[in-house]
Amino acid sequence: MHRRIALGLTAAGVATALLAGCSSSGSTSSAGASTQATASGPVKLTYWAWAPGLDQVVAIWNKSHPNIQVTVEKQASGDDLLTKVITAAKAGGAPDLVQAEYQALPTLVSNNVLADISKQDGSASGKFAAGIWKQVTLGSNAVYAIPQDSGPLMFFYRKDLFAKYGLTVPTTWDQFAADAAKLHAADPKKSLTTFSSNDAGLFAGLAQQAGASWWTTSGDTWKVAINDAATQKVASFWGNLVKNGTIDNQPMYTPAWSKALADGSQLAWVSAVWAPGVLSSSAPATKGKWAMAPLPQWSAGENVTGSWGGSSTAVTNNSKHQDAAAQFALWLNTDPTAVAALVKDSYVYPAASDAQTGGALATAPDFFSNQPDFYTSAAKIAATTAPAAWGPNVNVAYSAFKDAFGKAAQNKSDFVAALNTMNQATLADMQKQGFKVAG
Repeated sequence: MHRRIALGLTAAGVATALLAGCSSSGSTSSAGASTQATASGPVKLTYWAWAPGLDQVVAIWNKSHPNIQVTVEKQASGDDLLTKVITAAKAGGAPDLVQAEYQALPTLVSNNVLADISKQDGSASGKFAAGIWKQVTLGSNAVYAIPQDSGPLMFFYRKDLFAKYGLTVPTTWDQFAADAAKLHAADPKKSLTTFSSNDAGLFAGLAQQAGASWWTTSGDTWKVAINDAATQKVASFWGNLVKNGTIDNQPMYTPAWSKALADGSQLAWVSAVWAPGVLSSSAPATKGKWAMAPLPQWSAGENVTGSWGGSSTAVTNNSKHQDAAAQFALWLNTDPTAVAALVKDSYVYPAASDAQTGGALATAPDFFSNQPDFYTSAAKIAATTAPAAWGPNVNVAYSAFKDAFGKAAQNKSDFVAALNTMNQATLADMQKQGFKVAG
């Protein structure tokens, strides 16, 4: 929810300035044939989605494609939509298309909701960063969606306060920890940032940057490794900062957190490209005082980031017009006119690489007018997005994170132990659901 609010605020400023066996069982006609109207009239597609303004973007398609007409049916996001789609699919009544967050795709595939559109994707992979495309390609060669928007992680900091306290913009996580310690020693009432246990998406993105693979498959067998070495490194790093008191341990998106951003008690925020929207809402008086830089790296000279959020456009197995639906999904997320409209009307940061600069993103967000190359720099960072490995019960893992890490953050106790709890809860749930799990 917060991500979507942020995207809306950011783009408003811009506008004013797994498994291979789960494949399609539907239409196999050619994409060309799908553009022809049936004897009873044009092909009619239904699209369940939550992004604002999509009906305006779809209107552009409908005007130029009279033989394929798309209707947007506004839905709730997150688990509510996931549950609704799965229920509808089991009853044979799923829509033709659905907006699906990347981490939800394995759940939808494992419930046989989504069609494999690898024969209809038009070699679209080259239009997206490799790490983004990987999130829609499950199993061996199956493609289950076309990427729509993304949330590459970045480092946001107060330029004025960094200068005041003599802090360097960290290029490595070791430097980040040194900045945190230096600031705490200079003024114990201030902190470089906070560790928040109320949004597992950020932690997942940080683990992603470190090389984590939380879920993997081999044949019909899943492996759960949320507590792999890469994620243990991330958990230990943040746990030590919290334990030492060099960063705060309070959750984000609270009035206290907004106050800390506004009065300078918190000097930096590890967030995603949509952060300007949140900052403009939470700390409006600090406009022009922030700057954005690439995420710190685990080793000097590396160049990789994780992602926090993002969604795709998927075609369902229930659709009787899968070729036409795939054609629309491609247009929506790769056509220059369509993507420009998505930025302007739906407030997304597009996943398509060539749409991340110029056009509607030619001007920096108003809140970052002091950094005119904001989107040029953001595009370079987005190109380094590491692949994520999602599984069929991300919701369980995220819930376990919030519980286990919430207690650990408040008690300043062992984060690796909390990670093990998160891993065990996820594994146990998969076994309970009947998945074949190794280890």
